[in-house]
Amino acid sequence: MNDGVNGVALAVFIFFFLAVTVMGFLASRWRRAENDSLDEWGLGGRSFGTWVTWFLLGGDLYTAYTFVAVPAAIYAAGAAGFFAVPYTILVYPLIFTFLPRLWSVSHKHGYVTTSDFVRGRFGSKGLSLAVAVTGILATMPYIALQLVGIQAVLDVMGVGGGEDTNWFVKDLPLLIAFGVLAAYTYSSGLRAPALIAFVKDTLIYIVIAVAIIYIPIKLGGFDEIFAKAGEAYSQTNPATGAPRGALTPSEAGQWTYATLALGSALALFMYPHSITATLSSRSREVIRRNTTILPLYSLMLGLLALLGFMAIAAGIKVQNGQLAIPQLFETMFPAWFAGVAFAAIGIGALVPAAIMSIAAANLFTRNIYKDFIKPDATPAQETKVSKLVSLLVKVGALAFVLTMDKTVAINFQLLGGIWILQTFPALVGGLFTRWFHRWALLAGWAVGMLYGTVAAYGVASPTQKHFGGSAKEIPGIGEIGYIGLTAFVLNVVVTVVLTFVLRAFKAPDGVDETSPEDYTADAGDKGVQTELPPATAGAGH
Repeated sequence: MNDGVNGVALAVFIFFFLAVTVMGFLASRWRRAENDSLDEWGLGGRSFGTWVTWFLLGGDLYTAYTFVAVPAAIYAAGAAGFFAVPYTILVYPLIFTFLPRLWSVSHKHGYVTTSDFVRGRFGSKGLSLAVAVTGILATMPYIALQLVGIQAVLDVMGVGGGEDTNWFVKDLPLLIAFGVLAAYTYSSGLRAPALIAFVKDTLIYIVIAVAIIYIPIKLGGFDEIFAKAGEAYSQTNPATGAPRGALTPSEAGQWTYATLALGSALALFMYPHSITATLSSRSREVIRRNTTILPLYSLMLGLLALLGFMAIAAGIKVQNGQLAIPQLFETMFPAWFAGVAFAAIGIGALVPAAIMSIAAANLFTRNIYKDFIKPDATPAQETKVSKLVSLLVKVGALAFVLTMDKTVAINFQLLGGIWILQTFPALVGGLFTRWFHRWALLAGWAVGMLYGTVAAYGVASPTQKHFGGSAKEIPGIGEIGYIGLTAFVLNVVVTVVLTFVLRAFKAPDGVDETSPEDYTADAGDKGVQTELPPATAGAGH
């Protein structure tokens, strides 16, 4: 790693950063809001077409985590890190079945969040609160991970000084980036990341296309890359006493690989930011089209993952694996193009961080503030609260990054995945059936959350006593598998059994404010509401 500042790369990085900052503030003039409401600030007026939605979802799902942590996992452990590729393939047929239904019923009733739908479907503010709190908790480490991505790039460029530098000077560049992100998100809402996503995705595609051709040529071809990577993985890790990794998943790790891929696929569109980007589209057909073209990003992800092997072949040595890919770019690329690559990672962090903070703020405003604190809040008051909470969410994520070990950020994000997966029965189940009882769903959620958190707490790693990973022995099977999927199975079992019991005892159902035709409604259908009906907004328990 260079001792000084990479001036050329930094200049290019600053150029792109300033460009997207200007775009972020100008976004408030793009499709200017007709009124001061969450529909406008938090969902972009529900007006985005196919390509804007595609770039927004791509910018939302393929983040700085993708650019930094996926190849970093392969750099550290080998092919096990490729789990992210199959899970992004599995997820699109899955969401094709339920996202259009969610869009339709949300458009019909003016739902802004998944918790709005859960409350309306099951007539339960308690279940809605559980989904909202889970969404906020799961989103916080995800935002932090984006800031870690920015910090990794800044560290490699030599910005902020060394380890002995005063903490304020060292973290000042990240604080500036955070301040800019907070300002344009507050000003422009979802329109800002929607506009910036065009630049972000274009840069990422250019960088990956160049990297996948240029770097192997410099390293002697893929044969040489895989040979050096295989040799490196065969060496014993002193911390574990086992080989560092493998070019292909070992037989012992296949259950972990498969369950992590499946569980991650089930969880991805439970995240609030994924749904926020979805509900911003203008029609049901836009969602259906996007589920068919979003797999293009999976091709990009497969190529991106190969960078982990390239970093090994290039002799990159870093203590923090998350610095491996930025360091690879600085080592292999001319300084000016390294700046372009760093800008792609940096902007790749800003876009999802903005969407995530908006989504978490919308959950708080609609399902905590309005439901429990101020039921008569006006649309303008909702928007004001959501703007303020979006700032607080970013501050919390920033505090995580500045006070905790950056190398564990990915494990906390994986913990968030365990949590958010427990909302699947209420959300997806509710889109297809009203059979599940609201109290059973709440009990299943609680069991899944408790088991998942306790199990993850008990996982140790060479660097952590607790929360050292997301895989543990599956009870009754004996194989090592993804904790989130085990917790999800327990969740579903409890929900089904208790639903039978509660229905046998004729426990009272909540009021369902939806009707069957709501789930296939499109933008042109008459009778579309923009706010929850006053008579049912507080229904349930």
